[in-house]
Order: sequence, then C-alpha cells, then structure tokens
Amino acid sequence: MKLGLTGDTHGDVACIRKIVQLAPPVEQWLHTGDHAEDAAFLESQTGLPVVRVLGNCDYNSKEANIDEIFVVEGFKLWLTHGHRYMGHTHIQELVWWAKQLEVDIVIYGHTHVPMCQYYGDKLLINPGSPTRPRGGSKPSFAVLTLKEGEKPQVEFLELPVREQKYAGIFGRY
Repeated sequence: MKLGLTGDTHGDVACIRKIVQLAPPVEQWLHTGDHAEDAAFLESQTGLPVVRVLGNCDYNSKEANIDEIFVVEGFKLWLTHGHRYMGHTHIQELVWWAKQLEVDIVIYGHTHVPMCQYYGDKLLINPGSPTRPRGGSKPSFAVLTLKEGEKPQVEFLELPVREQKYAGIFGRY
C-alpha cells in the first residue's frame, strides 16, 4: 500500500494542488496537522481518504483527533503532529512514546524538517513542510510504501520553491 504523507500545510491550497500534481499514485493520504482542515481540501482534490490529526496551530478545530493509531499491511502506525510529545527537538521523546504505544512507525510533523530514521526497531518519518520548510530543507512531502513482511520504503518529493510575494519590516514571509 502506498500512503501519501504531508502536513504543516498552513492553509496553502495552491501548495496542496501542487502536491496532488506531483504525487505518484497513492491509495490514501495522511496529514500530520497544522491546518488539519487542509486534509478535507486534499480529500476533495484526490477523492482519496485522508487520515488527519490536530497540530499546535489547530486551536479550536474539531476536524480531527490529537493522535491516530491504526494498522496498515501488518505495521502499526501512529500519526501525530508531535508537539505534545517532543517540543521542537526532543525526538527521543517520540521514540519513548512509540515504545509505550507499541507502534512500528511514527509519522509526525511540527518540525517542518523532512526525516526518516530508525531508532532501534521504531521508524520515525516526518514528511517536512510543503509550505514553510525549516532547517535548510526544501518544501516537501513523502510517500510511504508498506508491504507486509517487507521493509517500509519512504520517498521524499520536493516542491518547486516559490518566490515569496511579500516582504515587510519582518522580512520575507
């Protein structure tokens, strides 16, 4: 099964359209929060189900849960924004929680930095942010391929960097 992974979209529907154009065929999307309502737009653009969670910028949203745990192809996945478990940098907290929750794969957002790394037998994946990349990364999303009995495969896809339209006293935004 191929899963599209995105999040930290922050209401940028043009960017979501670009993701849909660039993505290879997937069977489902996962949205890591920060404008969880963007998942509804993604769903309308693709016709595919989108599992979504709330991020720290989803203040009063009733669009999703804080976390989702589910099984795909024999792998137990935990979809979370991550802000409640790690702040901005404490990835080991996510690893600790992954062990407590007995999940195989953690898909998270919040840092806006793409990452795919094993910590022992726990695979942590962050698709990055297609709208507000950080840490020198490019705008991105990811595709996770799962097949029972095989090692998960993750592909990161970059979006073209757009020219920022506005500059003010606070610099480019």
